[in-house]
Amino acid sequence: MENTITVDVVVLGGGPGGYTAAFRAADLGLEVCLVEQETRLGGVCLNVGCIPSKTLLHAAAVIEEAQEVQSFGVKFSAPEIDMDALREQKNNIIKQLTTGLEGLCKARKIQLLRGRGTFSDSQNLEVIQEGAKTQVQFRHAIIATGSHPFVLPDAPHDPRIWDSSDALALRTVPQRLLIIGGGIIGLEMAQVYHALGSEITIVEMLDHLIPPADKDLVQPLFLKLKKKYSIHTQTRVESITATEQAISVTLTGAKGSQEAAFDAVLVAVGRRPNTEGLGLEKLDIALDDKGFIPVNERQETATKNIFAIGDVAGDPMLAHKATHQGKVAAEVIAGHKSAFTPMTIPSVAYTSPEIAWMGLTEKEAKEQGIEYDKGKFPWGASGRALSAGAASGVSKVLFARDSGRIIGAGICGLNAGELIHEAVLALEMGADAEDISKTIHAHPTLAETFAFAAELVDGSITDMLPPKKK
Repeated sequence: MENTITVDVVVLGGGPGGYTAAFRAADLGLEVCLVEQETRLGGVCLNVGCIPSKTLLHAAAVIEEAQEVQSFGVKFSAPEIDMDALREQKNNIIKQLTTGLEGLCKARKIQLLRGRGTFSDSQNLEVIQEGAKTQVQFRHAIIATGSHPFVLPDAPHDPRIWDSSDALALRTVPQRLLIIGGGIIGLEMAQVYHALGSEITIVEMLDHLIPPADKDLVQPLFLKLKKKYSIHTQTRVESITATEQAISVTLTGAKGSQEAAFDAVLVAVGRRPNTEGLGLEKLDIALDDKGFIPVNERQETATKNIFAIGDVAGDPMLAHKATHQGKVAAEVIAGHKSAFTPMTIPSVAYTSPEIAWMGLTEKEAKEQGIEYDKGKFPWGASGRALSAGAASGVSKVLFARDSGRIIGAGICGLNAGELIHEAVLALEMGADAEDISKTIHAHPTLAETFAFAAELVDGSITDMLPPKKK
């Protein structure tokens, strides 16, 4: 038996972008239906991504900090790790947040449908769950179906070959773990499993870890990690073979080929948008050359009453981008003058030390022919960093030479992901080096390293020797 409901807005996908769009649309007085095929709201981010990974990273950071604080004369015995309790803590946090989302959904009187949605045309969505069908008639639709991990096409099907969801399940701690991909996901999982006892090998095709960031920004992290992990940059995986004893992998790099055996392999080489099986061909929506749904700054697709947000709408695939796009789509549908036009979207690697950047990187500025002035302050000259055992870090900021305004910044160090937002606001507000350097920062703090970097550019630095005049 088929049920039919009629709403102003149907949102396909209950991740950060989808539930934000649904909540905002409901708050603006629209009748909303939210469709989610999984049993819980929150999408990849909340269930098998951002939140569980940060929970495990916190445990790993505590283990690591307990080891590093020995230089302060404080010694702890080796930790006893209860894997069942760690998994339970992770799952309890996920449950608490997902339950909260369902409560917010109910409070806003949003109709929540469980099932997979497919567009019949630009006014109808068919939702199927366990054979039951619901026809949703709508005036507007928002596609927020997210993304999935890239799968190596020639890799064998074996439970010891993981994607990020498998790694976060924490079913076992392999003695030897190979991580294919030296990006954010790969390095975060390396930190977790190394703290739990795994020997880590990382393979990255490009010439440095976390390729989107500038190499010098990643350098403090690399210098720390190379003492702990076996890291192979400019190296590719030629073959993967599963045997009863191990996963055999052939690696090829600058020094030739080598074969090594591992107890598990994590494939962390990127994600792909979830656009298959949605019925897009019935909406006159064609994907771009990267497989994304093209949208304008109002998040409208080629079919004007259909919107797309988050991972399906293009890079960067970040939850905080999706949430802001979700609000824009809902506001446009409600008749507001709204657009997604950020000056920048910050990126964060929750490694130890953390790496965060926003705006233009140096390599992007050079590629675009933009002349800039750079301030780069080493955390080894920061009293707060030294006192916290966090001297391995750097704060860097770029200013356009013609206008003097900030165009980019990066921080590597303790809590970099929290510190970067001053730079984001500075860029949005068009600040220059003097604006930042004359903004009084509390001392001693890690935040003042950003001001010191600006002082290096405007020439007022006293915590270091000023740069030589050109």
